Amino acid sequence: MTRHDPWRGVDRTMAKPITISLDAMGGDHGPQSVVPAAIEMVKKHEHLTLILVGRREVLEPWLRNVPRRVQSRLRVHHASQVVEMHEPPSQALRGKKDSSMRVAINLVKDGEAGACVSAGNTGALMATGRFVLKTLPGIDRPAIISAIPSRGGHTHMLDLGANSDCTPEHLYQFAVMGSVVAQAIYNIPRPTVGLLNIGEEEIKGNETVKSAAKLLNQSELNYIGFVEGTDIFNGRVDVVVTDGFVGNVTLKAMEGLSKMIGHYVVEEFSRNAFTKVMGLCALPVLRALKRRMDPRTYNGASLVGLKGILIKSHGSADAFSFANAIRIAMVEVEKQVPTHISALLEDHVGNRDEQQAV
Repeated sequence: MTRHDPWRGVDRTMAKPITISLDAMGGDHGPQSVVPAAIEMVKKHEHLTLILVGRREVLEPWLRNVPRRVQSRLRVHHASQVVEMHEPPSQALRGKKDSSMRVAINLVKDGEAGACVSAGNTGALMATGRFVLKTLPGIDRPAIISAIPSRGGHTHMLDLGANSDCTPEHLYQFAVMGSVVAQAIYNIPRPTVGLLNIGEEEIKGNETVKSAAKLLNQSELNYIGFVEGTDIFNGRVDVVVTDGFVGNVTLKAMEGLSKMIGHYVVEEFSRNAFTKVMGLCALPVLRALKRRMDPRTYNGASLVGLKGILIKSHGSADAFSFANAIRIAMVEVEKQVPTHISALLEDHVGNRDEQQAV
């Protein structure tokens, strides 16, 4: 696989105004991460306006020393409630209609914002997004998709935690949406799609995976068959499809491995005076490696399958990480991703229905 620029195909010199709502109270750090990220992104992009949704008395002090030209594109929209990170989704949906999360999503539904970004409770975000924005025709459940670093570029993987139990039909829909995202956002003409399994042989896997493979074999997607965990990183496939349980565990394992490798590298170079000198010599290479493997660079997962754009940031995101989630939202707005998904999904589903009728 080669690297693909998500901004390719977007005229940056004639950028249209973009407005994005931010759940400023969500996540582990709330305004501490969200507001500095928002300020930085507005400074970099003159066509960008961000709506900070949350408690006005908490958010407004953060903007007092911001230059007026920047402050004019940072609006505070009051919301009196906050969805806690471990709060049950049903409780957040029914009992907190004025939460920063709910209000930020409502702004997308009402057309005041082109997208919403939140680092809040994943379950609550999925439930609220599905309730407020609704799913696209032909989609039973939205899924979480994100780019993951791989050899020569990155791999798109879904679902990363929205649906722990999936049917073969759900996995088929995930494959269609993943293919569309890779094509529309990252300009991959005909993305290769693989179904994550414990082996490449047709006899391996549970019945759900085997049945999903049959659906994918009958589709017009560029389906290459079963792939294993190693294929996520070797650049063999553009889109990896799995259920949310496996996807989320895989994602967290990647993050843990990345941190462990970083810890070991520092430990080894700090072992003695000689290794410290070698570490100084290797510092430019190590910094470049860290940038390529830093999970914060890939922060910002799309909840695909909804009628609006909803981006999930990691709950522990810092300002740098949250800014990347905003960047993903900007790309999706400029590329009109839901429109692409809806059109291409309709084509795939229509063709599949015709094949089944024959």
